[in-house]
Amino acid sequence: MITMICGVITVVGLLVTRMPNANAALPILPSSLSLPAGKTALAVTMGQGWVGVVTQDSHFLVFNSAGTLVQDVTLTLP
Repeated sequence: MITMICGVITVVGLLVTRMPNANAALPILPSSLSLPAGKTALAVTMGQGWVGVVTQDSHFLVFNSAGTLVQDVTLTLP
């Protein structure tokens, strides 16, 4: 019984000390994104200060943190 209690305490201690960034601040996202006409989002990713959207017609749209379209990159698929 003592061994199990020590094991649980050890596991909890490791989880707490190995995940110090679990409560880190999330990136600031724009309140909304307006895709250009005819574009349908397939995937969304984000970085510090930008949001990327992959569209159904093989485009990668880059938005700034205010939600303004900054760049439209055409993807060439194999």
